[in-house]
Amino acid sequence: MNAAAHFAQTYAEARHLFLAACSATGLAVRSHVHPLRGRDGEVLAMDVARYGADDAQRLLVVSSGCHGVEGFCGSGVQHALLTDPGWHAAAATAGVAVLYIHALNPWGFSWWRRTTHENVDLNRNFHDFGQPLPENPGYDELAPWIVPGQWPPGAEVQQALGAFVARHGAKGLQAAVTGGQHRHPDGLFFGGTEPTWSQRSLRLVLQEHGRRCERMGWIDLHTGLGPSGYGEIIYAGRDEAASIARARAWWGSKVTSVYDGSSTSAKLTGMMFAAVYEECPQAEYTGMALEYGTLPTDQVITALRADQWLQNHPDAPAEQRQAIKQQLRDAFYTDTDPWKQQIVDQGLAASHQALNGLAA
Repeated sequence: MNAAAHFAQTYAEARHLFLAACSATGLAVRSHVHPLRGRDGEVLAMDVARYGADDAQRLLVVSSGCHGVEGFCGSGVQHALLTDPGWHAAAATAGVAVLYIHALNPWGFSWWRRTTHENVDLNRNFHDFGQPLPENPGYDELAPWIVPGQWPPGAEVQQALGAFVARHGAKGLQAAVTGGQHRHPDGLFFGGTEPTWSQRSLRLVLQEHGRRCERMGWIDLHTGLGPSGYGEIIYAGRDEAASIARARAWWGSKVTSVYDGSSTSAKLTGMMFAAVYEECPQAEYTGMALEYGTLPTDQVITALRADQWLQNHPDAPAEQRQAIKQQLRDAFYTDTDPWKQQIVDQGLAASHQALNGLAA
């Protein structure tokens, strides 16, 4: 199958492709239905399908759409796996069950937003909200300039951001902006003040499927960082030497980590993998985020800033709204055949490496 055939133009189309592929493969789907409707009035759901025995001791999770609009890419990889008969044959031979979680954040997928309907970054939302939340003084300082009152921003905005870079460097700016914050609900990378619908639903999935296995691998599919079409394998787990070494044994020395500074990602707080340790404590866990590049980082951040400004200004002119939404989708989904081929090739390769690692 041509790689482009795995990818959709809307959330509803992506969901249809996923459900149809599951049906053709004989997989039952459990749908966790979202309380809101999509952009076109469609039902939204976190759809879950499992290939393999319920009591399998080795489980590989493949998930998409943690960051909504990034689901176009992740859903394409999932569809490529589901429609490849050799993939499930390899999983059966390895004794590995495969759990597909389609659209962790279906609302953001449908509405072309990176956030949940609560305006929360799901991968900053996994905290114990009964305890004090992490502080981010850098974001606090920059908040008025990250999402200013008007768009496009004036010269004073760039001057303020430039002054911060002069004091803290480009990496310091990235950490301040993207690391996660809990004081500005109308800003970027907001981690929330309580668990989101997506977090609660994901925990139910892990409780149902993840508590009987001895070993668990997780490939969470993302876009927006790094060179176009290149899939950076970013270790996703606690800062534990044995776990990081295991990830590099599975996927190679190219695995990067936020802990040693080798990743293009800043060190984050409230990351999704925390749920595995809490809900599936019996499992030896090895996880990664497969982060595919799209546009240069500054263009991606600009698209996010514009989209948040638009969210804060629902009365913006229709022409400006349309342009900002297209800019946002383009920042996380490169809608070309060569890019899609790169995504599928690397996604399938990483998935087979995970099978080998779990079976070893």
